[in-house]
Amino acid sequence: MTKGNTTKITDELYAYMLAHNPPLDAVQRELVETTYARLPDHAGMQSAEEQAPLLAFLVRLAGARHVVEVGTFTGFSALAMAQALPDDGRLIACDISEEWTAYGREAWTKAGVAHKVDLRIAPALDTLRAMPTEPHIDFAYLDADKDNYIAYWEELVPRMRQNGLIAVDNVLFHGEVVDPAATGPAAGIQRFNEHVRRDERMDSVMLIVADGLTLSRKRR
Repeated sequence: MTKGNTTKITDELYAYMLAHNPPLDAVQRELVETTYARLPDHAGMQSAEEQAPLLAFLVRLAGARHVVEVGTFTGFSALAMAQALPDDGRLIACDISEEWTAYGREAWTKAGVAHKVDLRIAPALDTLRAMPTEPHIDFAYLDADKDNYIAYWEELVPRMRQNGLIAVDNVLFHGEVVDPAATGPAAGIQRFNEHVRRDERMDSVMLIVADGLTLSRKRR
């Protein structure tokens, strides 16, 4: 078997990668810093810095106009995706916290993209199940409670248009997915990864980006 993990991601190499990616703009940077300053115990829930330009790239690559995000936190990933959408594009952001998403609302307004973001404060499964059932979603980003990943997936996949993309965060779960005795969220991710691997409706690849990212394309 060919071994492809000979490049170890040191702090120096990680900084080099960030320096050669599109930089965060002023609003994005402020939101990242505000999240770490005001919510230090929860800031690890924020998508990694390199994921913002990646998500924006994928939204543009998909030609997306209808985007769904499951798990918004303080709005960093939603901000990047909304900025990549055309002016008449729409991003439905699903979260349960008015407190955390308030930071996102402020940032979306500063960036001039608040009109593209439809924030829905409710259990995400309720929000997804209330959406039209026909395929209409161009791009989805899943980054919420891990035990419900399969349930979210099963609501999203039928609603994805052909060739629509789903990006799923934390699929390596801090390396705990390789533990056969994993419990809690790590076990939930293990179940989800196996579910995706067997799903013939989608073409999927798992990437070592941040805490692991799976990209999936709707076949038909």
